Amino acid sequence: MSKIAPCIWFNDEAEAAALFYTSLFADGRIVSVSRYGADMPFPEGMAMMVEFTLAGQRFQALNGGPQFPHTEAFSLSVRCEDQTEVNRLWAALTDGGSGGQCGWLKDRFGVSWQIVPDALVIMQKSGDPVASGRMFQAMLGMSRLEVAQLERAFQGA
Repeated sequence: MSKIAPCIWFNDEAEAAALFYTSLFADGRIVSVSRYGADMPFPEGMAMMVEFTLAGQRFQALNGGPQFPHTEAFSLSVRCEDQTEVNRLWAALTDGGSGGQCGWLKDRFGVSWQIVPDALVIMQKSGDPVASGRMFQAMLGMSRLEVAQLERAFQGA
């Protein structure tokens, strides 16, 4: 288990978000839920802290109120094996959310994600700055990343 766990602040949707996120990954699971009690700042029984794991990474979701909204300054980046995985995660995460540019999106809870195909990372690390530049320019015109289009641009086709 990872020693460091990102803690994502929510107004009052921590448990719903954690349940949704764990449903997207085969090994996702809720580890624990602590709840607000009587005489606490939120309704008794509401989830206070939800600990969960995604792809072996531990996370925390905290219901703390509306004072700290989500921004793109923090995002969850997911490496995807292929276009099928990119499409599945993109569809699920943009349902009630919105797509952005270059594989970025905001889910229904306002959390930013980057859905990144492994092929893109391989092309970025190729050592060929001209081919990588063509691929990058193609990526700038995309919302959901399309592996075949990125590969064609990389190859100069």
